[in-house]
Amino acid sequence: MGQIVGVFATSHSPGITGFPERAEPAQRAAVEEAFAEVRRRIERLAPDTVIAVSVEHFTNFFLGNLPAFAIATADSYLGPATPEMGGFLRIEQHDYPGDPALGRHLYRFALESEFDPALVEGGMVFDENFCVPLKHLDPESRLPLVPVIVNGVNPPWPTPKRCLDFGRMIRAAVEAQSEASRVVVLATGGLSHWVGMRESGTINEAFDRDFLDRLGSGDSTRLTDYTGEQIDAAGNGAHEIRTWLVAAGAAGAPFETLVYEPVPAWLTGAAVAAARI
Repeated sequence: MGQIVGVFATSHSPGITGFPERAEPAQRAAVEEAFAEVRRRIERLAPDTVIAVSVEHFTNFFLGNLPAFAIATADSYLGPATPEMGGFLRIEQHDYPGDPALGRHLYRFALESEFDPALVEGGMVFDENFCVPLKHLDPESRLPLVPVIVNGVNPPWPTPKRCLDFGRMIRAAVEAQSEASRVVVLATGGLSHWVGMRESGTINEAFDRDFLDRLGSGDSTRLTDYTGEQIDAAGNGAHEIRTWLVAAGAAGAPFETLVYEPVPAWLTGAAVAAARI
């Protein structure tokens, strides 16, 4: 039987790798040390596979086809999506390994669990969603990935409760198979930020700290009673917290905040957290 041995959640601001020097030195050091701590923990956990949960920024999906959830099952994934994006993120374009067997199992299990995610069998490319955190967490791109996409970029979005339940389904799916015995779940996105808006660079620190407090409480009702308007107050990019809710459902446990730094130079409230499992 498979087991989720670790669950982590991080921000994925392009500034973390693309222009880290613009942050205050102490903030940059704190965020990078939190990433390093997660990398060390993942190395100790020695997972077979990482289920990586994020949004994507109209890199693969567009308004003509924007699923609430999608599961990818390819052998590999190109990232960053273009050489130009790679230059911006300061990440050399390369292939990330996939775990198609676990991806297919997760997709089938989701259907049997009354979820209807999109199936992506090939052609998915990564943007900052996965490339930025993985540069810190798996710099040599050795860990096989099952990418899971949650719509957190354009309304209508899946509800917070639906995201939490999707994460619970992921945990059940991992436990229902034996090919990947040790699985880590990594969620990326958020926290408060505005994308392409005049408020860009503004950070709603009160929202961020309240969200991290809710995440640390282990109380699922506190995580799922958000209204769209409450999240809107932290920016259109704050809807990416749905990926963290998926992680919370997969963990079934409260989270420890390893770092939180409001970094206007990176245009986001930057955070890294780990589930206490």
